[in-house]
Amino acid sequence: MKSWIFLGIAIVAEVLATSALKASAGFTKLVPSVLVVGGYAIAFYFLALTLKAIPVGIAYAVWAGLGILLVALIGWLAFGQRLDLPAVIGMTLIVSGVLVISLLSNSSAH
Repeated sequence: MKSWIFLGIAIVAEVLATSALKASAGFTKLVPSVLVVGGYAIAFYFLALTLKAIPVGIAYAVWAGLGILLVALIGWLAFGQRLDLPAVIGMTLIVSGVLVISLLSNSSAH
């Protein structure tokens, strides 16, 4: 269970860093730029801890899938980016895949 918490921390840190990357305006704004570097450092540290117990393919699938969903949601809420129906359908399929892997797959460490 601890490894899933580490993966959650890694995902949140990566999503915050990616969102700050947009706000950094090409690393021309100091505070968002520092958040980018710090967020990615935290994300990769906790991802490395995660990989002690969860297979890399499973961890990365969950990381990428939830990261896509959360970054798109932040883009919509914070930056006014629009999501069309195909994008919403695609993200729904990604989340469905993450749930199948996390809840049903025997390849995943529970």
